[in-house]
Amino acid sequence: MANNSVSYTGVKNSVAETNHEGDFGCSVKELRSLMELRGAEGLHKIQDCYGDVQGLCTRLKTSPVEGLSGNPADIERRQTVFGQNFIPPKKPKTFLQLVWEALQDVTLIILEIAAIISLGLSFYRPPGGGTETCATAAGGVEDEGEAEAGWIEGVAILLSVICVVLVTAFNDWSKEKQFRGLQSRIEQEQKFTVVRGGQVIQIPVADIVVGDIAQVKYGDLLPADGVLIQGNDLKIDESSLTGESDHVKKTLDKDPLLLSGTHVMEGSGKMVVTAVGVNSQTGIIFTLLGSGDDEEKEKEKEEKEKKKDKKGKKQDGTVENRNKAKAQDGAAMEMQPLKSEEGIDGDDAKEKKKANLPKKEKSVLQGKLTKLAVQIGKAGLVMSAITVIILVLYFVIDTFWVQQLPWLKECTPVYIQYFVKFFIIGVTVLVVAVPEGLPLAVTISLAYSVKKMMKDNNLVRHLDACETMGNATAICSDKTGTLTMNRMTVVQVYVADKHYRKVPEPDLMPDKTLDLLVNGIAVNCAYTTKILPPEKEGGLPRHVGNKTECALLSFTLDLKKDYQAVRNEIPEENLYKVYTFNSVRKSMSTVLKNTDGSYRMFSKGASEIILKKCVKILNSDGESKVFRPRDRDDMVKKVIEPMASEGLRTICIAYRDFPAGELEPEWENENAILNSLTCICVVGIEDPVRPEVPDAIKKCQRAGITVRMVTGDNINTARAIATKCGILHPGDDFLCLEGKEFNRRIRNEKGEIEQERIDKIWPKLRVLARSSPTDKHTLVKGIIDSTVVEQRQVVAVTGDGTNDGPALKKADVGFAMGIAGTDVAKEASDIILTDDNFSSIVKAVMWGRNVYDSISKFLQFQLTVNVVAVIVAFTGACITQDSPLKAVQMLWVNLIMDTFASLALATEPPTESLLLRRPYGRNKPLISRTMMKNILGHGVYQLTVIFTLLFVGEKIFDIDSGRHAPLHAPPSEHYTIVFNTFVMMQLFNEINARKIHGERNVFEGIYNNPIFCSIVIGTFIIQIIIVQFGGKPFSCIGLSIDQWLWCIFLGIGALLWGQLIATIPTSRLKFLKEAGHGTQKDEIPDEELEEDMEEIDHAERELRRGQILWFRGLNRIQTQMDVVNAFQSGSSFQGALRRQPSIASQHHDIRVVNAFRSSLYEGLEKPESRSSIHNFMTHPEFRIEDSEPHIPLIDDTDAEDDAPTKRNSSSPRSCSPPPSPNKNNNAVDSGIHLAIDISKSATSSSPGSPLHSLETSL
Repeated sequence: MANNSVSYTGVKNSVAETNHEGDFGCSVKELRSLMELRGAEGLHKIQDCYGDVQGLCTRLKTSPVEGLSGNPADIERRQTVFGQNFIPPKKPKTFLQLVWEALQDVTLIILEIAAIISLGLSFYRPPGGGTETCATAAGGVEDEGEAEAGWIEGVAILLSVICVVLVTAFNDWSKEKQFRGLQSRIEQEQKFTVVRGGQVIQIPVADIVVGDIAQVKYGDLLPADGVLIQGNDLKIDESSLTGESDHVKKTLDKDPLLLSGTHVMEGSGKMVVTAVGVNSQTGIIFTLLGSGDDEEKEKEKEEKEKKKDKKGKKQDGTVENRNKAKAQDGAAMEMQPLKSEEGIDGDDAKEKKKANLPKKEKSVLQGKLTKLAVQIGKAGLVMSAITVIILVLYFVIDTFWVQQLPWLKECTPVYIQYFVKFFIIGVTVLVVAVPEGLPLAVTISLAYSVKKMMKDNNLVRHLDACETMGNATAICSDKTGTLTMNRMTVVQVYVADKHYRKVPEPDLMPDKTLDLLVNGIAVNCAYTTKILPPEKEGGLPRHVGNKTECALLSFTLDLKKDYQAVRNEIPEENLYKVYTFNSVRKSMSTVLKNTDGSYRMFSKGASEIILKKCVKILNSDGESKVFRPRDRDDMVKKVIEPMASEGLRTICIAYRDFPAGELEPEWENENAILNSLTCICVVGIEDPVRPEVPDAIKKCQRAGITVRMVTGDNINTARAIATKCGILHPGDDFLCLEGKEFNRRIRNEKGEIEQERIDKIWPKLRVLARSSPTDKHTLVKGIIDSTVVEQRQVVAVTGDGTNDGPALKKADVGFAMGIAGTDVAKEASDIILTDDNFSSIVKAVMWGRNVYDSISKFLQFQLTVNVVAVIVAFTGACITQDSPLKAVQMLWVNLIMDTFASLALATEPPTESLLLRRPYGRNKPLISRTMMKNILGHGVYQLTVIFTLLFVGEKIFDIDSGRHAPLHAPPSEHYTIVFNTFVMMQLFNEINARKIHGERNVFEGIYNNPIFCSIVIGTFIIQIIIVQFGGKPFSCIGLSIDQWLWCIFLGIGALLWGQLIATIPTSRLKFLKEAGHGTQKDEIPDEELEEDMEEIDHAERELRRGQILWFRGLNRIQTQMDVVNAFQSGSSFQGALRRQPSIASQHHDIRVVNAFRSSLYEGLEKPESRSSIHNFMTHPEFRIEDSEPHIPLIDDTDAEDDAPTKRNSSSPRSCSPPPSPNKNNNAVDSGIHLAIDISKSATSSSPGSPLHSLETSL
């Protein structure tokens, strides 16, 4: 190593100064200052200092063609001299800091103060013997020994506070650790392509060193700074560093500097790496930010200046940094979406700002929870205040009024001790009332889900995305790679005037055509795309790079030609000009310069686009003949449409020669260049549907989620694939639009997008073909902002390309593809699908709904305990002057309720049944009426038991009464039994809380959740220890075996009582209210009515079965009467009625349902109705919860019922029949949406039939 540095020593005097940088011809400092220049300045600097890029490579001892040698010693030396490509993350919070944060909780502080006062007073012995006179006040003189033990209560409270704090801190700490693990996992997965030793290899981003030759291509996020060596049409989005939204064109002669953290939007090229890690442009910014906590404010400023934050330097470990910063607000952070992910692109910054609001505020769930917690907290505060006031008043009146004792000076401390005791009781009531477990439950539930979702191939980047997914009502999915396997193969070809249904033998083609075809494919596909031998014997060959290009390359191999030979002959450096593929061009062209000075250009692209530019076509002899527009239309009809209708993607391959003698063509004028082409062939590429997709889509539709396909393919291909997947069902009334048509319909005369116009389209739109990224963004935004339906739609979007970034950001949940996705897409997304599979999205929905349900279960349990404990403490304190549940016992109950219950109930695994109901709306209250029924029902049982034990327990068990005990009296058996029974009832009620929709079998699937079982058993064991050996601190005394059995028996009673509650139909209990609504603009007035039907209530279901039969009889009579009336009203319907008997009777079903509307019949399932409509596939499975009055069935996407006026006045649409003017349906109040929807789908199935008019008359 030493000797080769010698030759360099003379290069620059600076070498002497920079100690061990002597090995290389330039120092870190020089390179850093070079990268800080932009455009022309940078170019001059390179020319002045190094001559050209070649000179720079020589200085860095690397070869532009071969790359670095890859010798470990060399790599290591480069890392020591120029640094590693890694930005050290901010230090995480220490455990102690987290403890300190947990201590900031208000209730805990109140408790701590109370405990300390209590402790202080217990050690304070009043002087003199005057105590007796005062102490009699509350009856009974205390023993000396008892007085000694006064400190126990204070210490015990402090201990339990410490417990709570440690649990919270540990939770935060483990969450942070998990999050770091997740980040580092994301980082390790990130690879980048470099050339080493002449071989193109992929290495982890952190291993890139200065001097590496890196290949950059469309969609990359640059991991380090570098200088361009060779580029094709390279355009970079530098907005993350400069804030300029325009793409910057990079060329060798104008602007060769590439900066880390910027996105490649178009083209490809090679660069030599000049700065990594903390020395790169991004690294410099990050070191400025990360140098201390006081920099947080600066960071905000920086972010504003940059308009779009420095996200995306994922490689450099900076995402970690960012999350560190996020974690600064400790416990608070657990719930907030990570702010800095909201990158704001310069151009649509304003719109993005709006879009970001919901993400910035809080997730829906969190909004509801905060609201609920505040409500409960207020109630608790009021209760505790009343308790304290009553106790104090009672004591004062009793002592100074009734007993007429004077206030003695020496008695003051004793009185104060009493007051402190009252205060502690008040605080206990408050502590029990406030559900501190809520944040814990949410955190545990989300963290657990995120961990488990990793196994289901969902890598969650933002915690709240997980829960938002449960509310999703629409999924806009890409086709390629998500719904299909993304393993493209050419299956049909039109070449030499013949349409081959399978790949032809090479000898069937003229040699000239074959040569052109093979050259056109080999040269005009990105050189990074290749077909490699299979990894294991007998496997399929591996496709690397763009999948469509892989299909074409495999096609040349099928023709027994070797594309690699052509590439070796014409290396990438010799390509004269490349027009790379982008979403606007939808084609790619490569120009070669021949030896005689002429040029030949090969083009390939979407067939309808390329064929429009063709003026000639190769015939069966390989000669070119004229290709007129008429021939083109013929070809479209006979070749392209049949291919597309079978779901094939059609690609046209063409070429053009520029003769030598003429002027050199104007290469920048693309339209002139890409014209007068000669068509070589058209190929049909098949991308088979993933086998598990149709089933997954069916599940989504059953769960009330509309799946829409947004693709760049042509409309026939898209329609064919959509039918295969089950997005479209034959005979349905749905729209399939092309991007152009979509844009025409949503824009007004001035070309502005109008929300009303989008609202007319999206409910029926199922396939959007030939769409540009902006169309996707427009559609997503249109659906989210739409007000046609009662509920705001929650939209999930999948995307893989760089151009999907805006749509992924705009959506409520963005899914990026882990395998095919570009870095840009991953950065913009919330969840990364590590297997690119649509069925993983269904898993995400399941987990999201599960989070919601887990939290509801926890709430149901928690609130029952809260209600009971508060009432017991309150009444007990007022009647017996002493809470039957002591402060320490309350804290233990709190620990069971909060920490353990949240662990147990938040880790319930999801079941398939979660997918059988509609999504909850954003306004659906957290506590539904069924849950309210359960909470109050169990509350009544528990209160009855406890008060019975409290006031007559001593008689039943024949023990001493524990009431009216003096201040430091020893614990009594009586109160121990009360406490023990209370805890037993909670334990068994925890099992009841596992079901929240009123199901009967609460044990179902209990063994699938080991955590739950172990917690219940563990709590039970600890309870035994507390009661038998807890003694003074827990105010407990050992119980005999039969007393224990009684306690357990009363506990098990809760399970039996639960069965009784499940039998009462919720709808009969009109007085129940829900709590914890989402924040909404205008509260919906008839909330209760809505709730009745929105919930599944198993008790109601049982009652309904009998009534169905009764209905059928009435149906018949009513039908006959109605038919007679219909006939009288006009004979024009006779034909219609004869033709459509089943549908007509359907309408009468509706009439009858309307006639017998009552709270019981609303969700009625009508058996006959199912068979008669062939397009009932829109609801593959019908369940009672489908009848939500305010929410139209999302699957039908017939929002017309909700907005008859808006919709019916709309101009008739070209594809779907005009909406029927269903006056009578609108007259019925929203009680039975279900019925109306059926009539809708019935009519839509036969748009032309006279039934439309029949419906109005009915």
